[in-house]
Amino acid sequence: MKLIERRVGLLFAVFALAFLGVMVRAAWLQAVKGGELSASAKSQQTGMVLVPGERGSILDRRGNELAVSEDAATIFATPYQVEDPNKTAEKLGEFLKQKPEKLLALLTAPDSGFEYLARQVDLVSAEKIRKLELPGIGIVPDSRRVYPQGEIGARLIGAVGLDGTGLLGVEASQEEALHGTDGELAVTRDALGEEISRDTVEGATRGEDVNLTIDAKIQAKTEEVLAGIGDTYQPQGATAIAVDPEDGSVLAMASWPAVDPTDLSKVDPDQLTNMATSYNFEPGSTFKAFTVAGALQDDVVEPTTTFDLPPILQVADREIEDSHPRGFETMSVADILKVSSNVGAVTIGRELNGGDYFGGRFDHWVRKFGFGQPTGIDFPGEEAGIVPAPKDYSGSTMGNLPIGQGLAVTPLQMIAGFAAIANGGTLRSPHLIEAVNGVPTETDPGKRIISPKTARQVRDMLKGVLEPGGTASVEVPGYVLAGKTGTAQKVVDGVYSESEYVASFIGFAPADDPKLLVSVVVDDPKGDYYGGSVAAPAFGEIAQFALQYMGIAPD
Repeated sequence: MKLIERRVGLLFAVFALAFLGVMVRAAWLQAVKGGELSASAKSQQTGMVLVPGERGSILDRRGNELAVSEDAATIFATPYQVEDPNKTAEKLGEFLKQKPEKLLALLTAPDSGFEYLARQVDLVSAEKIRKLELPGIGIVPDSRRVYPQGEIGARLIGAVGLDGTGLLGVEASQEEALHGTDGELAVTRDALGEEISRDTVEGATRGEDVNLTIDAKIQAKTEEVLAGIGDTYQPQGATAIAVDPEDGSVLAMASWPAVDPTDLSKVDPDQLTNMATSYNFEPGSTFKAFTVAGALQDDVVEPTTTFDLPPILQVADREIEDSHPRGFETMSVADILKVSSNVGAVTIGRELNGGDYFGGRFDHWVRKFGFGQPTGIDFPGEEAGIVPAPKDYSGSTMGNLPIGQGLAVTPLQMIAGFAAIANGGTLRSPHLIEAVNGVPTETDPGKRIISPKTARQVRDMLKGVLEPGGTASVEVPGYVLAGKTGTAQKVVDGVYSESEYVASFIGFAPADDPKLLVSVVVDDPKGDYYGGSVAAPAFGEIAQFALQYMGIAPD
């Protein structure tokens, strides 16, 4: 009996010690390791999912959608709950258009409680995945950017990344307004992978809408015309801008070639820029309008002032001659613009400078018209162009600048300068953003740089460019047009190329009361390269459509 009692006592002592060990272990786990284990369990069962705030829309001046967000889905995985990773990867790859190997790596990620598999998935594909009922695979709401106009205006409007942030163009410049506030969702699953709950940690909010001054139909026509230039002349690039010269609002701003804003992976980086604001080029003869305007404003010449022009004009070490051979000829200022005489424009530039070869009034007027600095348009990445300082002039500089050589400008700078001529003498920053969240944006009231008389005189002379004997032959029935051609040699490796040119044309209508101003710039067209034959007809096509579409009365 005593032996039995001794054994029972010993067994009790063993159980007591074991129980004490369990209690000590439980206390240690709770007190020391409790926080760590709780966090580990939670990380395995609960995943925090970002819910992007819906991005505001980009609209044209008439409310047409240029960029909008639509419902989409994010597909995610809880790797340790995926029962057959290989089979799951194969099935998902079909709907997500991803390689199964890439998905398999995510599905088998070690020590991971949550992995994004795909974002911005269309709802049709997401629903097909949901119906598969794959263990460990979850779906939460998302949104994605779509562009109802397709490639139209893509290099202006821009694009967004997978995180919903603007990468370039208006999408980037108006990021603060467009981007909604992201939210967060907690998705909790049990040990079998069944979803227990999804709780909103923080709600997402929608961004603000941005209205552009762009008109979608004028933009589409402009891009159609540029595409025609691309097909015909295979240039390196081309751009066209249409503005209302009275207030500087941009009606169209196009760059060719066009790009697909939803897939930029294979696009040349140079084609991601907005050529109208970033392309630096020597303008050539279109710049002669500013040479003449400065001379008129300074009372150096009148439209009827005549000059006896030699076939070749020697300026320091440079010989200036016209594009077509001629003998000695007497030309008025109006004739010089009409036939685009290089010798005549340089002669006027020298008169403007009082015979001085360095800077002087000519430099004053170049900068007065806004060259050498950005226009200030509400668009990112605008270039300033390159204008030499008077101290850097050489003896031959005044043989270059008056005819648009030896300096670099952007297409937007040129159209801003011509707008001052078209609207009666006021230079202002072009603007692209009409309203944000329905609130109109402030616009530049501008500053007068030339008198209404000077502006009218230049407009009258620019009519001659499109008349018989001028450098362009373009007609829009019912309207009197005015403008200027440009054909400039490109600088390649520091010297003027004999085979690469920039062809351009800037014009407005109706000539006596301009309501539409259009510029076309073509970089290195093949076959033909004259502004009058390459760019001017494109101006005519855009102008004819826009004038009638806008209901602008004929002359």
